[in-house]
Amino acid sequence: MRRKVVASVLIGTVLAATLFTGCGGSGKSKSSSDEGGVKEFTAFFAVPGSEINDDNEIQELIAEKTGAKVKETWLTGQTDVEAIGTMIAGGEYPDFIEGGNGTQQLYDAEALVPLDDYLDDYPNIKNLFTDLEWEKLRQEDGHIYWIPQFSCIKGEEKVCTHNDEAFWIQARVLKWANYPEIKTMDDYFKLIESYNEANPTMEDGTENIPYTILCDDWRYFCLENAPMFLDGYPNDGSCMVDPETQKVMDYNTTDTAKAYFGKLNEEYKKGIVDPESFTQSYDEYISKLSSGRVLGMIDQWWDFLNANDAIKQAGLDKQGCDYIPVPVTIDGRDNQWHNSGGAFNASSGLAITTSCEDVEGALQFVNDLLSQEVHNLRFWGVEGKDYEVDENGEFYRTPEERMQVSDTAYKASHMCSYSYLPQYTGTSEDGINANKPDGQASEFFSGLNDDIKEAFEAYGVETYVEMLGTNDAPGDWYPMWSYSNNFTTNTDGGVAWTKIGELKHEKLPQVVMAKDFDGAWSEYMKAYSDCKPEDFISELQTELDRRMEQAAQFK
Repeated sequence: MRRKVVASVLIGTVLAATLFTGCGGSGKSKSSSDEGGVKEFTAFFAVPGSEINDDNEIQELIAEKTGAKVKETWLTGQTDVEAIGTMIAGGEYPDFIEGGNGTQQLYDAEALVPLDDYLDDYPNIKNLFTDLEWEKLRQEDGHIYWIPQFSCIKGEEKVCTHNDEAFWIQARVLKWANYPEIKTMDDYFKLIESYNEANPTMEDGTENIPYTILCDDWRYFCLENAPMFLDGYPNDGSCMVDPETQKVMDYNTTDTAKAYFGKLNEEYKKGIVDPESFTQSYDEYISKLSSGRVLGMIDQWWDFLNANDAIKQAGLDKQGCDYIPVPVTIDGRDNQWHNSGGAFNASSGLAITTSCEDVEGALQFVNDLLSQEVHNLRFWGVEGKDYEVDENGEFYRTPEERMQVSDTAYKASHMCSYSYLPQYTGTSEDGINANKPDGQASEFFSGLNDDIKEAFEAYGVETYVEMLGTNDAPGDWYPMWSYSNNFTTNTDGGVAWTKIGELKHEKLPQVVMAKDFDGAWSEYMKAYSDCKPEDFISELQTELDRRMEQAAQFK
């Protein structure tokens, strides 16, 4: 029997009962049917998200086609680990769950239903992944418990946005400088400094924020992991990997790491780095980006997508406030940030809990959501209302349709992507269209705001990806964050990882704000060494070697 783990942080069992609706006192989630015979399931996703209206139009259309719907609940006011720990303490769960960094807790608490015996009966689910990828999902007891939602590419890959981490800068800054080549960290900050000196405010007199950093909770990756990207490596998350030797390297102690934090310290003293960076919440950060005031930042595209919609709705694109990624590395070397084929995330995914009374019905609903017809509804919407079809069968949107799908109220009342349930990108079964609008090259470029189009034309590109370049995945180990995301304190490596995370939260802001950078960096490096990082590096190396051996068996 697997070990039972009691969460280290408990907010109180009363809160567990309020995390989602539809749970009975017995701990069984009461998936029910309305008068029309539609099954209603519950779901909790351990990430912040936007709820849709109860009478959402496309949700109702999907329910007519599938015979089911899901009431989604999102993370509020807690970390994912805290929320999952509270839920485990209460012993009640929704039908579906995505636990984020609390996924391992759910597994250890035996709160999840093994799925491997069901998969052959649900071909749309089974066909999401290869045999090797399903094998990667097996846990130590030999079973599969969750379905990655974002790791499937069907047919030809179609991608226009860089959904991952990059150095972003506003179009107005690039235009002011006549679209210069930005290759190094020094280029990047010099341009921001120069622009802000010449243009300290927006058109209405609002003061610019030259550079801000998101450090809230788990999103502090926007501060801490830049050295990995500055050295040109892809996002392995917790480390860098030498592709030739397949050896794990620590990006926290490199010369590039010292140079990067030294640069932030220098920019902070100049007033370029937002002094609220280390205390602002995620919502405050998004509000700043949405206002158009922030000239640049490091972040992952999916993390600030809502701000892009707000900029469009407010007409701030007319002032050049949209964000564009630039290929910044420490010395201008090539980057490997964008990988074709995406990244397979085995660390978490959609699971069905032991409280679900209708496992087959829940899986059938997910299977139905993955049909091409329903998938089109989820991500393109309703033909004639959200998109059109030309004489060649290609989907496109009118300017009015593009504007309405960026409107928060319209999305809440009409659109229903079931954004944290399994899905796929790539090419539709019709062989023509992208499975999501952001992969449709013609629609993507037509839908760009004019400030981005102008910048792309100046740089001779048509997509965000082309601004950075594309590479093949570096190896069968990739990405290592799909392992480190599930570190627990049950191993020496996990203990070291936890201590390092706590240390970074505390010390890195102090390093950036320090009057004596060299002294602060030396103190930080000593404290970092005391966390025994060699333990987590060793554990990552063991996992990397295991992955390579496993992949070899499927070749």
